[in-house]
Amino acid sequence: MIGIFLEGCVMRVLKDVGFVHLHVHSSYSLLEGALKIADLAKQALGDKQPALALTDTNNLFGALEFSEKLAGMGIQPIAGVQLSVMFEEPDPTARTLANAFQNLVLLAQSEEGYRNLMRLVSRAYFDVPLGDQPRVTAAHLGRHSEGLIALTGGPTGPLDTALREGGRADLAQARLEVLKKSFGAQLYVEIQRHNLDEERRIEPELIALADRNGLPLVATNEPFFAKPADYEAHDALLAIAEGRIVSDDNRRRLSPNHAYKTRAEMKELFRDLPEALTATVEIAMRCAYRISTRKPMLPSFGMPAGASPAATSEFLDEAGELRRQAEEGLEKRLAAHGPAEGLTEDDYRRRLDFEIGVITRMKFPGYFLIVADFIKWAKDHDIPVGPGRGSGAGSLVAYALTITDLDPLRFSLLFERFLNPERVSMPDFDIDFCVDGRERVIQYVQQRYGEEQVGQIITFGTLLARGVLRDVGRVLEMPYGQVDKLTKLVPQNPANPVTLAQAIEGEPKLQAAIEEEPVVARLMDIAKKLEGLHRHASTHAAGIVIGDRPLEELVPLYRDPKTGMRVT
Repeated sequence: MIGIFLEGCVMRVLKDVGFVHLHVHSSYSLLEGALKIADLAKQALGDKQPALALTDTNNLFGALEFSEKLAGMGIQPIAGVQLSVMFEEPDPTARTLANAFQNLVLLAQSEEGYRNLMRLVSRAYFDVPLGDQPRVTAAHLGRHSEGLIALTGGPTGPLDTALREGGRADLAQARLEVLKKSFGAQLYVEIQRHNLDEERRIEPELIALADRNGLPLVATNEPFFAKPADYEAHDALLAIAEGRIVSDDNRRRLSPNHAYKTRAEMKELFRDLPEALTATVEIAMRCAYRISTRKPMLPSFGMPAGASPAATSEFLDEAGELRRQAEEGLEKRLAAHGPAEGLTEDDYRRRLDFEIGVITRMKFPGYFLIVADFIKWAKDHDIPVGPGRGSGAGSLVAYALTITDLDPLRFSLLFERFLNPERVSMPDFDIDFCVDGRERVIQYVQQRYGEEQVGQIITFGTLLARGVLRDVGRVLEMPYGQVDKLTKLVPQNPANPVTLAQAIEGEPKLQAAIEEEPVVARLMDIAKKLEGLHRHASTHAAGIVIGDRPLEELVPLYRDPKTGMRVT
């Protein structure tokens, strides 16, 4: 009876939910997706979606933000990616690799599945020549398929492209065999319906291929923007991405049907394939893992590069080393400068002992030692280092270790503003290195802790008011002088960027231009819809991540296309 009851509950869930989005692009699909994660979350909530997958193109940039945002709204977030895969060796005589790889959708069922997603995404950047489009080989899929569900990718996937380009049913079958070997019962044949001839033409062959191979169908929508009215703006975004103009027919185009569809719309669209709708809910129920934040995982100062984190204690007592270096450093500071007026050397030693106790109890000795180590190295190698900024200047330990060059007791600075056991947070030193020597410091850290355990922080450039006006004006083929004149009416404030809406509200000339010239009104409408989207990913000038193990085991890694540096 219990088994029958549970089966009935599951069937009722499948019927009531009806459809779950499993192939969705956010603005982290750079210059391709026009859905900010906050807006995507609102749409899912408004549609009463119980779950949603994020599958940005070749990256997991938004995975944690997406997970935290949706979970906070009571929606199950599913971590995924649309990954470029090379199934066959490319033609060596071809000038480009444009058609050498196809897209798969991979969804994490479990923690091991998410780890495999990270490994695959990382390999997509590091196993190709510097600057090439990220991709993995089909062989990589087989080695990292555990805990993953695979969808065949829709129109840009391995099956659709084979059937569409020359009707290569044999090639589609060969690629499907590779996927079956890698994913087995975790593989679904993806069907999309955006009212496009290329989709309609091959759909019967896709269904027949799935039937012959005993594989289930799954329906997806692949939204890139919020609603059909946003199509024109998204089309302009694609033109910006390719450096083309909107009127150019020889470029990538989507359709208004690539907007986010509701569950009701999808159920109506696939009413003749109810099993493909049911599969979306089944997949969502199989994906039980959620990415979440976790406590900092600090590297160890005394651990040689490549050593096991578990063996740290064999190398160094960090608390003891911190005390030794801090006490020696304080004596040097006092010998050079003496105590502040009204204070004694014992006052300094008591304050130092107090701070060391707090740092040790909060388990941050290694952090202080690591920061002090590369600052001392920089100073020893004649690389100018700033005196330190922010609340870290309130630490006498930092002053003793030469992390900072400001005596906190002389200026009555509070250590508690920097570290406080009652408000546990990571210590954060703001240190400035001369731009001419910064790369040498980074290289030292790589050598000291191991290249695979060190990466730089990734940053995202966005389409801000002035920039997006110039970009949209160009793809709309507006005269440069006209666009330049309008752009200069938008206030320039890098510290607190002004939005287009704010600029228009505060500038009568912009309001008049919008009212008098339809082309300006169109420019502003498109630009406002694209404003704030992610434009590119780049490397932070000096932000460094140091892991207690290879970073690929902890986070997805990307490769700076210019330097080859690991970024995350």
